[in-house]
Amino acid sequence: MATLSIEGVTKRFGATQVLHGIDLAVADGEMIVIVGASGCGKSTLLRIVAGLEAATSGRVLIGGRDVTALEPAARDVAMVFQNYALYPHMSVFDNMAYGLRIRGLPREEIARRVREVAEMLEIGQLLSRKPRQLSGGQRQRVAMGRAIVRNPKLFLFDEPLSNLDAKLRVTMRAEIKRLQRQLGVTSLFVTHDQVEAMTLGDRLVVMHEGRAVQVATPMEVWSRPADVYVAGFIGSPSMNFLPAQAAGGGRAVHLPAHGLTLPLPEDVRLPLPDGQAVTLGIRPEHLRPGEGGLALRVELIEPLGGEAVVHGRLADGAGLVVRLRSDALPGDGLLRVVLPPEALHLFDAATGRRLAA
Repeated sequence: MATLSIEGVTKRFGATQVLHGIDLAVADGEMIVIVGASGCGKSTLLRIVAGLEAATSGRVLIGGRDVTALEPAARDVAMVFQNYALYPHMSVFDNMAYGLRIRGLPREEIARRVREVAEMLEIGQLLSRKPRQLSGGQRQRVAMGRAIVRNPKLFLFDEPLSNLDAKLRVTMRAEIKRLQRQLGVTSLFVTHDQVEAMTLGDRLVVMHEGRAVQVATPMEVWSRPADVYVAGFIGSPSMNFLPAQAAGGGRAVHLPAHGLTLPLPEDVRLPLPDGQAVTLGIRPEHLRPGEGGLALRVELIEPLGGEAVVHGRLADGAGLVVRLRSDALPGDGLLRVVLPPEALHLFDAATGRRLAA
């Protein structure tokens, strides 16, 4: 087990800058999830930590040792890939044992480790099979087992669940979390799936255009997103955004398109003059039916059992999404929704950075 420090890491591919000065300190035994849309630089960062890509500048330290210039084999890390990367001509046992043989461990030690990990992963009965004889979930367990038997200082997961069906992803997600807790190995997990990120990570690193725009616990990222991008990326359905203005000496927010002024909670005051443009955000699950709010013309209802997601348009044509209990659904195609002051998120209209609430 070890700490991980990423210090000022940048990466260029020719004239294109992919990473812009990433800094991250990971505690011993911590599970960090790097999340973001495709092309944000998250897999490039993981590959730099693994030694599969060279950083343009900056340092990577594992357990306090500078490994920036070391080859992957010298870093004592284990990586689990999206496509499993199993040797098709080898049995499950040989796939899991391969790295230990390369290191020259005694045959008895290799057999003991492989069988212990195989039992932990419930694949002990599969050791004689070839990868083509396994399901996707079984192959992923073998790939994880191959990493675990090495007792590495650091686990690196590069979207390992992307090729699995929805039900199996949920099962494997829980399995990865259980194993990481049991083994206590410092881990980096890359995904574009925000549900994976929220459920797996002790902390999240939300990436956008090569920058770490927020590093925080899952609940902090959800409840206090650092900017409009994070607010819109984390949460399902995504947060609603409406143009607004500061009002009431910073004690209220005004929606000019709807003639509606909303008071802010007592402990919130906008650091802006009245009339200054802001972006108001509110999550679909925080909107509630009620008089005196916004009038929504319903266009689509997605039933989810006990709940439903309602898509509609406001009077100015802006879209709005509401998540309601199924027994609160509108019957006539019209819905009035109230915006509770304590649920509002306010962002600078020019920079997108969080202002308050």
